[in-house]
Amino acid sequence: MQSIIDHFQKFLPLTETEQGLILARAKQRNIKRRQWILQEGLICRHYTFIVKGCFKMYAVDDRGMEHNIQFAAENDWIADIGSFHSKKPGGFFIEAVESSEIIQIEQQDLYFLYINIPKLDRIFKVIIENKYIELQNRVLQNISSTAQQRYLNFLEQYPHLASRLPNVQIASYLGITPEFLSKIRKDLSGK
Repeated sequence: MQSIIDHFQKFLPLTETEQGLILARAKQRNIKRRQWILQEGLICRHYTFIVKGCFKMYAVDDRGMEHNIQFAAENDWIADIGSFHSKKPGGFFIEAVESSEIIQIEQQDLYFLYINIPKLDRIFKVIIENKYIELQNRVLQNISSTAQQRYLNFLEQYPHLASRLPNVQIASYLGITPEFLSKIRKDLSGK
């Protein structure tokens, strides 16, 4: 559980009392590969911090095709934020790509921590703002960049995941076929 404290300490220092409050409200879990921590149609009740492993957040269209929205690995957060805050069923799945260790904080516990540790409210504001910036950049790339540019941006954003994720997952994130991703990789290796 120390990893979540270390993560928060990168933003602002926490007293021992504040650390104790966080540890009392956070729950550690081990998740198997391909296990969901959220399914479409359910309410997202946790913010999830990844200690070890990798997750993908995705939606499934009417044809049964997966569309990866986000990846999160060590020292990152994942949640269906809209569902979490509205308490309404969401449209996303969150699935472990690898066997993983996570720490989760339920909504009522997070709100308790915001009240009792005001600096944690600020820390989460920064975390959410960074995720929002990431999403804005991704939307812009999707409407203005070539597939090759999107792949290069993916490598820049997720350098530690490129070798850990199957081509089909990366291709889904980029909005292209796995075959086209192979062609892009081949073209780049030839340069």
